[in-house]
Amino acid sequence: MMKEQHQFTARDLRALIIPLIADSFLSILIGMADTIMVSACGEAAVSGVSLVDSISNLLITVFSAFATGGAVVVSQYLGHKEYNKAKDSAKNLIYISVAISVLMTAVILPLRSHVIDILFGSIEQDVKIYTDQYFVPILVSYPFLAVYSGLTAISRSERKSFRTMMVSLLMNVINIGGNAILIYGAGLGPRGAGVASLASRIAGCLVMAALMMNRNEELNIRGLHRGPVSPYLISRILRIGVPSGLEGAAFHVGKILVQSLVASLGTSAIAINAVVGNYNAYANIPGNGINLAMITIVGQCRGQGNVKDVRYYTRLLTALVFISTIIICIPFYIITPEVVSFYGLENASISEAIPICRLCLIMCVSLWPFAFTLPNMLKAVGDVKFILFASFSSMWLCRVGGAYAMVKLLGMGVEAIWYAMYLDWLLRGTLYLWRVVSGRWETKRVI
Repeated sequence: MMKEQHQFTARDLRALIIPLIADSFLSILIGMADTIMVSACGEAAVSGVSLVDSISNLLITVFSAFATGGAVVVSQYLGHKEYNKAKDSAKNLIYISVAISVLMTAVILPLRSHVIDILFGSIEQDVKIYTDQYFVPILVSYPFLAVYSGLTAISRSERKSFRTMMVSLLMNVINIGGNAILIYGAGLGPRGAGVASLASRIAGCLVMAALMMNRNEELNIRGLHRGPVSPYLISRILRIGVPSGLEGAAFHVGKILVQSLVASLGTSAIAINAVVGNYNAYANIPGNGINLAMITIVGQCRGQGNVKDVRYYTRLLTALVFISTIIICIPFYIITPEVVSFYGLENASISEAIPICRLCLIMCVSLWPFAFTLPNMLKAVGDVKFILFASFSSMWLCRVGGAYAMVKLLGMGVEAIWYAMYLDWLLRGTLYLWRVVSGRWETKRVI
C-alpha cells in the first residue's frame, strides 16, 4: 500500500519547527532576563519592569499582527508559485511596519508619564520612577523591533527559521551582556535593562536587514526605497493584520486593565503576577514556536488549494503542541520552588506564588493549545474576523469581567487574576475548536 504524500516532509517540519522553538525561547529570554536581572534592585524594580512590559506587549502585538498578516500573504503567494508578488508583499510589509512603529513612538514618548498615571495611578512612587526609567529606551526601540518582526516573519515564510534563531541568539547575548554591565556594573537598574534591550533590538534589525538584502535571497528586499508601494498588497496584508491587531490589542488592553487591578493590590501582588506571567511564558515556549510554523505551513497549503493538508497539519501541529507542553511542564512543576526563589521576592510572596505557578502549568497543558494554537490555523487561511469576535468576547466576559468580580466582589487576591484567565482560555478554546471542526473557514480567501 502506497504511503500518503503530504506537502511537507518530516524533514521539512523538523527544519522549520526546531529553530522556531529555540527562537521562541530566546525571544522570551530577553524579557525574562530583564525581570530576573533587575530583581537585584528589589520588588519595586521588578514591579516597574512588569508594568512597562504590560504596556509594551500591547504595542508589540500590533507589530506582530502586521507581521503575521505579511507572513500569511507571502506564504500563500509562495504556495501559489507567484514569487514576484511574494517579494513585493514582503517590501510592503516593511513599509507598514516602519510607518506604524514610528508613529507609535512619536506619540507615546512625550506622553509616557500621563500614560502611566492613567493606567497605574495608584502605584507607589518608587515603582513609578522605575517604570519611567525603563519605559524610555523601550519606546525608542519599537521601530527597530517592528522592522525586525517583519523581516523574521518573511524569513519564516520561506522556511529559513534557523537564521532567525541565530539572530535571536545574538540579540540575547547583547541583552544579557548589556544588563550585566549596565545594571550591576553601572548601577543603572531598570534604565540599564531598557538600554540593553534597545541595543539588542537595533542589532537584530540591522543584521536581519543585511541578510534580506542579499541578491541570492528568494524574497530579498533590495531596492526597498524604490517600491513598489502597492495599495492592493497593503490591503491584503491589512485584511489579516488589522483584525489580528484589533484582536491582540483588545487582548492586551484587557490585560492592562487587569494589571491595573493587580496594582491596586500592592507591590507584592505586582511582583507575584510578574513571576507567574514569566512562568506562563516558559511553559508555552515550544507551543509558540510551533504556532509560528503553523502560519507558514497552513498558509502555503492554503495558497496551493490543498485543504486536505490544511486539516492534516492542523491536527499534527496541535498534537505536537500538547506533547511538547507536557514535556516542559512536568520538570518545571517539580522545581517550581527553586525557580520562584530566583526572583528576589519576600518569603511570604514566594509561598503565595508557588501554588499559582503550579496551577498555571496544569492549565497550560490542558487549555492553552486550543486557545492559542488553533487561531493560528484560522489566521493562515484568512478566517480572522471570527478570531476577533471570539477573542474579544472571551477577553471582556471572562478575563476582565471575571477578574474584577473575583477581586472587587469576592475579595480575592492575585490568584483571581489567573482564575479569570483560565476561564478565558476555556471559552475561546471551545469557540476555536468548533470553528475548525465545522469547516466554515474553507470559504475564506486571502489572495
